[in-house]
Amino acid sequence: MATTKERDIIIKDTHRGLWYEDGVLTRILEGGRYKFPRLKFYERLVPEPWRKRLPKIEIAIVDMRERDLTIKGQEILTADKVAIRVSIIVQFKVTNPQAALHEVESYSERIYSDVQLAARRSLASMTLEEILTNRNKLSEEILQDVKETASKYGVAIVRADVKDLIFPGNLQEIMNRVLAAERMSQVQLVEARTNAETQKLEAQSRLETERLEAEANAATQRLLAETQAESQRIQTEADILALRERAQAAEAYTAHPALLRLRELDTLRELARTANARIYIGFDKHMQSETRINAD
Repeated sequence: MATTKERDIIIKDTHRGLWYEDGVLTRILEGGRYKFPRLKFYERLVPEPWRKRLPKIEIAIVDMRERDLTIKGQEILTADKVAIRVSIIVQFKVTNPQAALHEVESYSERIYSDVQLAARRSLASMTLEEILTNRNKLSEEILQDVKETASKYGVAIVRADVKDLIFPGNLQEIMNRVLAAERMSQVQLVEARTNAETQKLEAQSRLETERLEAEANAATQRLLAETQAESQRIQTEADILALRERAQAAEAYTAHPALLRLRELDTLRELARTANARIYIGFDKHMQSETRINAD
């Protein structure tokens, strides 16, 4: 704390100064250079009993930056009567320098005790399992507990996180085994999920393959059916065309019998070229004869 013995004082922009005159706060100083009041030259010539009295000036400097405070090794009983040691790190900053110096004797010590008590209250309401599985909940409860109280003496609590949890020796060994088992179960769970996902993908792939094969078979059957139908249509058209040609030939033979006779002669000529061919010719209603022609 600066006094009137100093000629002037410089306050950094990251700090604030509380200006006291004869113990009374008169103003709060921002960053800058400030001079203490001093007697003028001619006032110094006046004897001291009649000299003007200057007030006693004191300036208290308050750091406004965010800072850390660690509460170490607090042994606390949980709701299920397990003794654990907890370390907590608190981040805070002064927002009201006047309240920080006037409301409490030491705001840093007050923060320490407030966080310590808040941790005891929170841990006493939680079981060991809850603390291990949800450490964030413990940190949030401590922060909410001290945040409003600290604001009354000009301090803002930014964070209050549980840094370390220390268990008794035998319990520590048990917890290590539990944690190892949990890690193993997580690994097994991941493997099971991976296997299940792999089987799912394989099943989907198999179904997709079967679907594609079924579609290919259906397309093949459809193409085969279309091909058979087209062949049948072409055959039918060919048969119809052949019948038409025969009908036209029959009409021609009826109109021109000589054409039929020529057709018969051509047929006989073809048969004569084949060995062991037999031809039966009917001459008359009352007389029939059989002529056998052997062609060598």
